[in-house]
Amino acid sequence: MEHVLDNPAWNALISGNKNLVKGSEQVKYFDKEVSPFVGFNENTPESFQLLYELIPHNNPVIFISPDKMDIPDPWKVLRCVEGIQMVCDDVIKETYPGPELIPLTIEHVPQMLALTKLTNPGPFAEKTIDFGHYRGIFDGDRLVAMAGQRLHIFNYAEISAVCTHPDYLGRGYARQLLLYQMNRIIAASEIPFLHVRNDNERAIKVYHSLGFAKRIEIFFYVMQKA
Repeated sequence: MEHVLDNPAWNALISGNKNLVKGSEQVKYFDKEVSPFVGFNENTPESFQLLYELIPHNNPVIFISPDKMDIPDPWKVLRCVEGIQMVCDDVIKETYPGPELIPLTIEHVPQMLALTKLTNPGPFAEKTIDFGHYRGIFDGDRLVAMAGQRLHIFNYAEISAVCTHPDYLGRGYARQLLLYQMNRIIAASEIPFLHVRNDNERAIKVYHSLGFAKRIEIFFYVMQKA
């Protein structure tokens, strides 16, 4: 039986993120200003064709698969990002002293966009904040680190957009933000998970130290209408 995390975008769109859903019974996607992720009930050529017909824009979208696969026409693959899906089943009790974690709101979106453009933690758009639970660390009025939530799949919650400005690395900000998010998720009787590029050794080391373990390799196909 397929695990709900094997098809993360689809299962988020039919459960915890269904308030953001667009599409049909077979094919679902987010508004382009929220997230580029798309999901299928079944990964068939017919689903790819239906998505092509339904989606109202020509921006790149991202299809997530636990297996390498050939993306059918009429889609063009721009790149395939190879990643690791990690899950934490431990109960976290550790706290990490540091700067105050400020709730991020719409007024902070320009700074959030600038920080994610600089650090490239993954796709982030004007309404990605709608996923919720974003917290940030500021130096004066300047946002220098942040993390939040993205896919919410039944009782699993994804930690996402973990990023620190290059001038502020080595201060433990990412660890502090991760611990906050993990404790928040566990307090809600849910399970934290995340995705990371398989070549991001620095981040993987931090995640392992916090109790995350590799579940599967996973592939992110960035594709566009041909």
